[in-house]
Amino acid sequence: MLTNIIKLLFFSLLFFIFISPISPQFFPSISALQGQWTLLHESTGIVAMHMQLLHNNKVIIYDRTDFGPSNISLPGGLCRYDSREQALIHDCTAHSILYDAITNGLRPLMVQTDVWCSSGSVIPDGTLVQTGGFNDGDHVVRTISPCFDHENCDWLEFPEYLFRRRWYSSNHILPDGSLIIIGGRREYSYEFYPRNPQAPFLLRFLIETTDYAENNLYPFVHLLPDGNLFLFANTRSIVLDYKQNRVLREFPEITGGDPRNYPSTGSSVLLPLDDNHNGSNVEAEIMVCGGASKDSYRRAIRHDFVPAVSTCGRLKVSHESPTWEMEEMPTPRVMSDMLILPTGDVIIINGAERGTAGWNNARDPATRPIIYRPSVLESSLRFSIMSPAVRPRLYHSSAILLPDGRVLIGGSNPQIYYNFTNVLYPTDLSLEAFSPPYLSFAYSSLRPRILQVDQTVRHRQPFRVNFIVRNFLSGNVVSVRIIAPSFTTHSFAMNQRMVVMNKLGVSRVGFAMYYVDVVAPSTAEIAPPGYYLLFVVHAQIPSSGVWLKIE
Repeated sequence: MLTNIIKLLFFSLLFFIFISPISPQFFPSISALQGQWTLLHESTGIVAMHMQLLHNNKVIIYDRTDFGPSNISLPGGLCRYDSREQALIHDCTAHSILYDAITNGLRPLMVQTDVWCSSGSVIPDGTLVQTGGFNDGDHVVRTISPCFDHENCDWLEFPEYLFRRRWYSSNHILPDGSLIIIGGRREYSYEFYPRNPQAPFLLRFLIETTDYAENNLYPFVHLLPDGNLFLFANTRSIVLDYKQNRVLREFPEITGGDPRNYPSTGSSVLLPLDDNHNGSNVEAEIMVCGGASKDSYRRAIRHDFVPAVSTCGRLKVSHESPTWEMEEMPTPRVMSDMLILPTGDVIIINGAERGTAGWNNARDPATRPIIYRPSVLESSLRFSIMSPAVRPRLYHSSAILLPDGRVLIGGSNPQIYYNFTNVLYPTDLSLEAFSPPYLSFAYSSLRPRILQVDQTVRHRQPFRVNFIVRNFLSGNVVSVRIIAPSFTTHSFAMNQRMVVMNKLGVSRVGFAMYYVDVVAPSTAEIAPPGYYLLFVVHAQIPSSGVWLKIE
């Protein structure tokens, strides 16, 4: 009798573990996972200052041409000759590479003019349009189109395309598929790609927010659901009607008055947009984290490194009288990247705990990523500290989201030139990946896998996503969301946005097989045309992303 009871309990336990749905909270150790780091390349040959994922799963990476020679040669004896170059006039090394996120391969690319501290956006056909830079590159537009012939894609350059010098400017794609390019060092205007013959347009807000340290460089720019732009520079923020060149609204100064833009480099995201009501009353909320106090730059150049800003501010832009709601991060941070994960959470990664951006202006690398869960009601429970990285990622590091849910991290060059020895923080040419806890094998039974989805949809179009998941919990814990991959540089992920799509229902079609019907984003203001990564999320565990084009 006792033996039969033991057998019954044993088989009941097996059934519970392997067949019945299991919540992640069933295993206490699972919820405490802190992510995992993987070294992908010890050296790519260049510093990953700027990164952009394209829809062929290739990542465009580049640094600058005026460092001198990089550590990777151009192919076939190719060299660049530039009489205006401030380093090497004749240079046979590459300053841009193409990284394959699937095979982990890479190859050098040819960029002619200096792309240092430039900006970029991907237009609807999938082409990366990169704007500006330094020296001979400050008026240049460059493009690179995703091709599936790995050996022949390369940069095209269009000299003197820009009306103004764009160095430390920000970009954003607009609802009609064009681009706006805003600001730059001592440039207080904006213009467009393709060219608007009436440009450039003066923006006095950029004059008003500059100071000794020019804390309005790389202004934070987000496209709002009403089609206007949110701009944050230094400590202030506005809504800009770029069509009429009118400031529609100014918000209260961020609480504390600490600057958040370069060189007091914080970061910012537009929190996920919920399109579950077909475009009506879509709430826009901006989050700004980290930065450096007003006098940090002056003190850092005197080798006095003060603690970075430890606060995050959230602003519900859509509200009638919004105010900043402030929260404390577990640690102060400057030069950290903020990326939206497929779960809708935000990862805060890279940077330092003291000082500012700039050459040797920071100390105490912030090696532990933080994951912030904006939907958690109790503010004290929103931040989770992840496993530490081995490598410091300071000035001129960057991070982007990969289709499989990992975060690609590279760069760090606090030195004026490539300097690998006899300095506190050497130049770092490596690439790493951070796998957030949702990629743990412990969650494999809850992880959906997308089987089929339309490759192209139009706004407001219903479509179906077929997926499988071994331990299906409920249709109530399934959502479908899209993410626009960012152009990341200097701690700001330009063009990044997530839209949670209107879900019509979830149905089972076979063993472990399901489909979910959703509606494509309602408007081009909510989701501009172009390529997005689509994820199915089940019980807070995301699938790998598949590419979806919105026309």
